Amino acid sequence: MATEHARFDPIIRNIVHYVYHGEITDEKVYQRARVALLDALGCIIETLHLSPDCRDLVGPIVPGIIVPGGVRIPGTEHTVDPLKGAFDLGALIRYLDHNDAYAGAEWGHPSDNLGAILSVADWLSQQRDRKKTGPSVRTVLEAQIKAYEIQGTLQQRNAFNEHGLDHVILVKVASTAVIVWLLGLPESAALAAVSHAWIDGHPLRTYRQAPNAGPRKGWAAGDACMRAIHLAFLTQRGGRAAVGVPSALTAPRWGFSDALYQGKEVTQASPYGTRVMETVLFKVITAEGHGISAVEAALKVGAMLEARQLVAERHIRAIRIRTQKPAVTIIDKTGPLRNNADRDHCLQYMIAVTLLKGSVVDTEDYLDDSPWAADPRVETLREKMTVNEDAGFTADYYNPASRSVANAITVELNSGESLNEVVVEFPVGHHKRDETLSRVMEKFRRNMALMFTPDEVERIVAAAEQDQMSVEEFMGLFVRWKATASL
Repeated sequence: MATEHARFDPIIRNIVHYVYHGEITDEKVYQRARVALLDALGCIIETLHLSPDCRDLVGPIVPGIIVPGGVRIPGTEHTVDPLKGAFDLGALIRYLDHNDAYAGAEWGHPSDNLGAILSVADWLSQQRDRKKTGPSVRTVLEAQIKAYEIQGTLQQRNAFNEHGLDHVILVKVASTAVIVWLLGLPESAALAAVSHAWIDGHPLRTYRQAPNAGPRKGWAAGDACMRAIHLAFLTQRGGRAAVGVPSALTAPRWGFSDALYQGKEVTQASPYGTRVMETVLFKVITAEGHGISAVEAALKVGAMLEARQLVAERHIRAIRIRTQKPAVTIIDKTGPLRNNADRDHCLQYMIAVTLLKGSVVDTEDYLDDSPWAADPRVETLREKMTVNEDAGFTADYYNPASRSVANAITVELNSGESLNEVVVEFPVGHHKRDETLSRVMEKFRRNMALMFTPDEVERIVAAAEQDQMSVEEFMGLFVRWKATASL
């Protein structure tokens, strides 16, 4: 068996070995994972409340189908099969771009994996033969920590976006590995399934970039989660379908590296541990992660203007922004903004709205029916902005010892005077900010209050601390009968 395992590419072997043999004992990591889990579930409720587009995607593919013992979709009465459950959960967590994030050569959102993990765990825990031995809250947390680590570690040195591929490739890979483990299949099955995840069709990043930025970027994670479960279930069926592809990455010409990665080697930055969960960036402010510090800087600039009784749209001649390279690539956007997906990935938009509001940009501010979406003052300010990469910011962004996500804003007034530059290196939500976890819990309670009473919310918070609670019981706390009809 060891010889058979050795045939697989090292990237695949290392992933599987970590999932099956990696031990996580630090309770502080589990505690941080609980906060991340609750944050993602709160994002689901926020999305259901605010986004009719995403609500339209949720529920059975064929209307009216009910799956006994199926996956419960929080905030709704829908019960669906595990594949659709993974899609729905992944899409709802990700759709409004408010879930956690992690930086590296690639940018991604580790909590995307919870779409697959929660779907399979909920389904498994309701199966008659798994009632007593099915997944617990602790099982979910372990799978979550490992999926975060796989995705985040591989993001460190592998920039799939430079090759036109979307980062959800790593959601599919990480989720596949932990789902096979959740299903109780042997390592050989995990090797096979993960190898297929690498050679599966991978989405192009075009839906995140102008001129095609649009809603698909919101459900891309759900799609990756669904595909991961599909591959795991195919492997579970056994037979020829379970045969893996040992050199999925390295096969000359036909492997992932040669066919899609311009001959580059996919590399692992460091051994798998718990670093990603320990340092993941929480989105306390609703903004694409590279712009959160810019929003905080804009808020400070706004206070400086107010102290001098100046009005942004009337007294500003120019706004100069220094930022890191990924922000230039992902959210430096000029020209028309056609939808909320366009707006929430525009650095200039989030800064302009913050300056005009006098408070941080919010989820509602990106929506098509937001007054800011059609406010000419926003466009006036956007046209006055220039964005430039700062090499020092970029170096600190990639430095594992720092992992800053810095932005700096300098405002020049019509008088010719320039205000003092405002620099924010570590935005709220960063692990170096002491208030981060308490602010995340405030965000969770605020989101949950959109559908749940304070007592219900506190029962959920308490349940997340009960390691041995079944996932069936835990997910049952989020059901809302007839909720979709009343949204």
